[in-house]
Amino acid sequence: MIEIVKKGDACKIDEHNLSKLRSQLPRIAEEIIDTCNDRECYTHVDYEPIPSRECVIEIIDRLKEILFPGYFTRGKLDPVNLRYSMGQSAATVFDMLSEQIGLSIRHDCFRYDQPCSDCSEQGHRLALRLLEEVPSIRKTLATDVAASYEGDPAAKSYDEIIFSYPGIFAIAVYRVANKLFKYGVPLLPRIMTEYAHSVTGIDIHPGADIGESFVIDHGTGVVIGETTSIGKGVRIYQSVTLGALSIPKDSGNQFRGKKRHPTIEDDVIIYAGATILGGATVIGARSVIGGNVWLTQSIPPDTTVTLESPRLAYKSKNKKSALEMFDAVI
Repeated sequence: MIEIVKKGDACKIDEHNLSKLRSQLPRIAEEIIDTCNDRECYTHVDYEPIPSRECVIEIIDRLKEILFPGYFTRGKLDPVNLRYSMGQSAATVFDMLSEQIGLSIRHDCFRYDQPCSDCSEQGHRLALRLLEEVPSIRKTLATDVAASYEGDPAAKSYDEIIFSYPGIFAIAVYRVANKLFKYGVPLLPRIMTEYAHSVTGIDIHPGADIGESFVIDHGTGVVIGETTSIGKGVRIYQSVTLGALSIPKDSGNQFRGKKRHPTIEDDVIIYAGATILGGATVIGARSVIGGNVWLTQSIPPDTTVTLESPRLAYKSKNKKSALEMFDAVI
């Protein structure tokens, strides 16, 4: 016989059991608090604030409105309200960015016991400096968009690329973060590019040096290391790694700040899955690196590097081989 349970009884909260479970929360909270005093656990409990990742994400969204006016603007943008809208956007970014730059510098000063560097004034000065560079960043991004369109028959318009291509978003965030990195701003540039990484699957270190007309097609799994140098007109596809050779354990400080990643000269194409490693590795101009190639040595300009074609095995349960049947069809 099937026992029928009333829905009301099954869903009713057992207040006694819930109270017993909740009564354990203060003890758990105390145990968590105890770990805050453990130097082996990472904690920031201090009167001095640190940068806010959520604010950095909002800054990126606001910068998109400035870098691509009209595409990501909140509301309609036309010739009549352009001046007002751009002024408002610039003022908002200035206020938010100067605060986060100041917090980043202040955080480094206190954490590493550095002398006072007037972080608030530096925040205002460097935020203004970045905004002054927006026209040149926009011109460089225009070459990236044009190169994406010219090399992709699937793209129907520049608008499609700006709105929807993950490569353009990752490159745009990188070009802003790279400026801040060169200004010497700590933390903030990496927060920016790692946010783009989390959204697109494209990992570009803000310290990389990348020329104009740069294209990342598809993009998922692309890794571009800190000391990578990329020339003009370079195109790379998904799952490409421009990385460093492995280093001995616990030797990070020894290699920090040194050239560890490859140099890619102008007009190089790197196809999906290729891995190029090492600070001494130079890929000469106009070279083509085939899919899944592994390179740790330099190649001269105008060189094509591919893997030898693997031998494919065809199996079929039919008397005729799968290859014979395929040939018959075509």
